[in-house]
Amino acid sequence: MKRMFLFILVVSSILLAACSSPAEPTTVGEGSVGQKVAVSNGSYTDVSVPELQTMLEEKDFVFVNVHIPFEGDIPDTDLFVPFDEIDANLNQLPADKDAKIVLYCRSGNMSSIAAEDLVSRGYTNIWNLAGGFNAWKAAGLPMEGSN
Repeated sequence: MKRMFLFILVVSSILLAACSSPAEPTTVGEGSVGQKVAVSNGSYTDVSVPELQTMLEEKDFVFVNVHIPFEGDIPDTDLFVPFDEIDANLNQLPADKDAKIVLYCRSGNMSSIAAEDLVSRGYTNIWNLAGGFNAWKAAGLPMEGSN
């Protein structure tokens, strides 16, 4: 009886894993960059540190630090807007809701919240640094204005 239960549990787990849809890669230029993250009103794209480094080489986006309290910026950051004050600071962001905006925070949690908030407000080209500036620093990359 226990073996049959275990067998059913294992088979069910395998079937559930096979049926789940993987994150969809996003295409930028000629390459595939990032992973789409579905949220209630659309999606945003998570990018890794190496992907962000490549994007920064030909920067075509507004780069926003949303981490509070402020602990420094990744080089080439355009704005600091606290993640929980996005609504009050929409005037600092591009009026064009199709403009590319890349968000980051320390670990990726606050920027994910901000990304979902912007998507819910109709923004269609939102990107998020997965792992935040912790991942950036772990890769040995510099920060500006930090202690």
